[in-house]
Amino acid sequence: MTRVLVVDDEPALVRTLSINLRARDYEVEHAFDGRTAVQCVAEDEPDVMVLDLGLPDLDGVEVIRRVRQISELPIIVLSARHGGDDKVEALDGGADDYVTKPFGIDELLARLRAIRRRTGASAHPEPVITEHFSLDFSERIASKGGVAVRLTPTEWHLLEVLAVQPGHLVPQRELLRQVWGPGYESDTNYLRVYVAGLRRKLEPTPARPRYLLTDSGQGYRLVL
Repeated sequence: MTRVLVVDDEPALVRTLSINLRARDYEVEHAFDGRTAVQCVAEDEPDVMVLDLGLPDLDGVEVIRRVRQISELPIIVLSARHGGDDKVEALDGGADDYVTKPFGIDELLARLRAIRRRTGASAHPEPVITEHFSLDFSERIASKGGVAVRLTPTEWHLLEVLAVQPGHLVPQRELLRQVWGPGYESDTNYLRVYVAGLRRKLEPTPARPRYLLTDSGQGYRLVL
């Protein structure tokens, strides 16, 4: 059973989400502030976090950053903030998806299913070993210069799609469809944020990428 940690300071919303998720065989835990949420992740190890950005103690982006120091669990952001900068900041901090309030429960459930499909995939590309970093997809182990690198589930899935055919162009729409699912084909901002994050983590010189290359307006390729 998938365990979902719902983090929001609105009791009515938490109650509604809990009822709907439990009715669909999810196990639900909840936290009403950021510090409790981070503690729950450390102690209880949920499978997915559903996180509101507007918390009473810590900003949601700070919660994401703290969680990413200890866990790779998928994070879906719920937020009333509609600005593009807020979405970029959350995704750049390590969130896997971003849902704007108000939202329909069916939309959230679809995104939960998509995340579980991404993190539960059984087929993996061959390991990637370069001069600067290595990736073991089956064990989800990454290192750069002999030092472990923490990658989120979405970062792993993005790299997996690119690593199936190293050197080949993967169009933007295809990447978005495979990593985030149908309906995301126009959200190219997701790709820009995640590729930039992967370059910071893996490339020897992120500003001049050697491995994760962009074909402007077309897509991306992993060149080994």
